[in-house]
Amino acid sequence: MNRRQLTQLGVPEYALNEAVKAVSSSATKNKLRGADLKRQVKEVLAAPDQFVSDPCYGDFASVLVEDPTVEPLHENVGYRTWGEDIDEQAHSQMREACKLPHAAGAALMPDAHLGYGLPIGGVLSLEGAVVPYAVGVDIACRMKLSVLDMELDSLEERFDGYCRALEKGTRFGVGSVHQKPQDHDVMDENWNITKVTRQSKDKAWQQLGTSGSGNHFVEFGVLTISEGQAAGEGFDLAPGEYVALLSHSGSRGPGAAVCSAYSNIARTKLPKKYESLKNLAWLTLDSEEGQEYWEAMNLMGRYAAANHEVIHRLVSELVGAEIVAGVENHHNFAWKETHGDREMIVHRKGATPAGEGVLGVIPGSMGTPGFVVRGKGEASSFDSASHGAGRCMSRKKANDTFRIQNTRQELKEKGVHILSAGSDEVPGVYKDIHQVMESQRDLVDIVGRFDPKIVKMCGDGSRAED
Repeated sequence: MNRRQLTQLGVPEYALNEAVKAVSSSATKNKLRGADLKRQVKEVLAAPDQFVSDPCYGDFASVLVEDPTVEPLHENVGYRTWGEDIDEQAHSQMREACKLPHAAGAALMPDAHLGYGLPIGGVLSLEGAVVPYAVGVDIACRMKLSVLDMELDSLEERFDGYCRALEKGTRFGVGSVHQKPQDHDVMDENWNITKVTRQSKDKAWQQLGTSGSGNHFVEFGVLTISEGQAAGEGFDLAPGEYVALLSHSGSRGPGAAVCSAYSNIARTKLPKKYESLKNLAWLTLDSEEGQEYWEAMNLMGRYAAANHEVIHRLVSELVGAEIVAGVENHHNFAWKETHGDREMIVHRKGATPAGEGVLGVIPGSMGTPGFVVRGKGEASSFDSASHGAGRCMSRKKANDTFRIQNTRQELKEKGVHILSAGSDEVPGVYKDIHQVMESQRDLVDIVGRFDPKIVKMCGDGSRAED
């Protein structure tokens, strides 16, 4: 009997390997064929606990016997979606995530697209558990915007100086490092909290103040604050136009190492009946491994914030500017939050925190605007919003369709200068940021608009880390 025939008899996917071995063993030892084998398989399916000691069917029956310690999958946890231009694969991933035993709620943002485990733009709330791949490979990938004390016309009058500041003050690409390690208090923290953080400390020091590949960037642009858009405490700017520095990066190699290590651990703990959910394998927070991941994840959050701080310090010093205001936020992370009087672990994988009054940055693309936003605290989104425009084209198709040289010239004519980037990051591979923002008017208010003017990204075609 083959796997298809066994499936037709009702053998669940997670038990197919054991079923094939059991049937083969019975056919060899008992000289059974066809209808007799089917009858035996049906008997095992009907009462597996009676066959756990059977020499042929024991392993198959053991897999089928319900482990009382294994929580059942959910069937009734749904999610709300913002936006309409979302592919079915992203919805399929979201439906799978909602089945997790600890699932308490979810939401899908308007920039959502296919991810790994959880879709990019997915928000997943669990009770008492964390999913490493629902946080993401690039733990604490985040945005940081700094307003500079520079005159607006300096972007043209000192254009070469701005370009030089980006070229000398940043490093891009997989494995990129500063030859002279940068300083930050985060490196004085306890990196011995887990084996993987201890082993990653040297790399973390080398990569402090660098950016990865893919959609990571550092750029100068014009921030416009309009009348009636005052953000409030911490970002109290008068209406007008300002020179600003915007960056997108995360925890680099160390974050990827933490994700890989604890995703593998979570998979080893996944009950066999849930092996189809291996990319959503979870760790309970009352387990030793869950606590280790939580501590490591939060360290990566502080490291990613330090990473941006160093970038902004280096670049602003090179251009001769002082930072007068700023906004920053994670968008690949998990937070302990209270929703409906219940403590939840809210995973935002490519989603911006948007609690009431919370400021954040939602970028567009190298040729389209980004926005400083203030959250409205919409409960059904679990206080979340999009983290960008969202891809509408794969990197392979983008590289087959576009040429960065052509895009560079087109954007130059519009006043946007691209110092380096790949064809997989041109504006045409993203959804319309204006439509995305329109789709989430109930999630955030727009406080300011950022228009990129001088853009630097990874231009070596290396694989994206996030």
